[in-house]
Amino acid sequence: MSGFLDFPLMPLYLTESEVSSLLEPTDAVEVIEECFRRIARGEVENAPRRRLRLEDGSLADMAASDRELGVAGGKLYTASPAGASFVVCLFDAERSELAAVIEADQLGRLRTGAASGVAARHLARTGARSLGVLGCGNQAETQVACIRAGLPELERVVAYCRTPERLASFCELVGAEPGESHRDAGAQDIVVTMTNSPDPVLRGEWLAPGALVIAAGANVASRRELDNAVLERATFVCCDSLETARLESGDLIEPVRAGMLDWLEVHELHEIVSGEVPGRQSDDDVVVFKSNGIAAWDIALGAEALRRAREQGVGTVL
Repeated sequence: MSGFLDFPLMPLYLTESEVSSLLEPTDAVEVIEECFRRIARGEVENAPRRRLRLEDGSLADMAASDRELGVAGGKLYTASPAGASFVVCLFDAERSELAAVIEADQLGRLRTGAASGVAARHLARTGARSLGVLGCGNQAETQVACIRAGLPELERVVAYCRTPERLASFCELVGAEPGESHRDAGAQDIVVTMTNSPDPVLRGEWLAPGALVIAAGANVASRRELDNAVLERATFVCCDSLETARLESGDLIEPVRAGMLDWLEVHELHEIVSGEVPGRQSDDDVVVFKSNGIAAWDIALGAEALRRAREQGVGTVL
């Protein structure tokens, strides 16, 4: 990130509304794609998420350092039935000083959506024109926006969730068609699962030849969004981080335990983005990207928000 160290170091506090004003989905996709390239070059170190139990929820932390950007930091958040609260702290790695504290709900939605946009750009079959979305929450909104940014040729979005009112509102907001069932969304060229369901919401029998499946909702080992048939049909499986996937990806852990998948067959998305691994071999291949979310994305997108905030005079000096 050119110019990051050129600014006088005055730590900034950025609010959710300020982050939203600084970053668009197109920006996020480009930032996260470059993050994957730096990971491939060995410039990034990433620590998996940890969760500490609270009385009625959890406290989670995850951290990363990006030597090429010259930044390091982490995300800290609490989650409970009442909701969640996120913050990213960035440090100037050269000066070993605090650079920013960033409210990170929108930042997290954007970085997760952007990773899906990068996956769609590199793994969708030639001529993919439709997107199916299972889930109608805030995270699903940025999935649609960022996949459209990564693959502008998309023509159709079909969404489904179990609450009719929420489905209608979501479709109006993002410009999608309401599906009549899970199957309608699951039959598109690209299928995203972004739910809080503990049990599979996507069945392999629904997938069209050549489908790209992006499983982005479940990031604890006890939850799955994909049934075994999805993995049985997949000719290529990748994730954001193998270390994290072994800890959090119920969608992969259970198939590995059942003997239908081997961790040696699971690649990391940065290998495809960098050209080290080809990924899709044929337009008929079913491909799976399992996204858990890694701190390297938070740090990269947070650093970009900070750079723009300094240029535009946005934020509160701490």
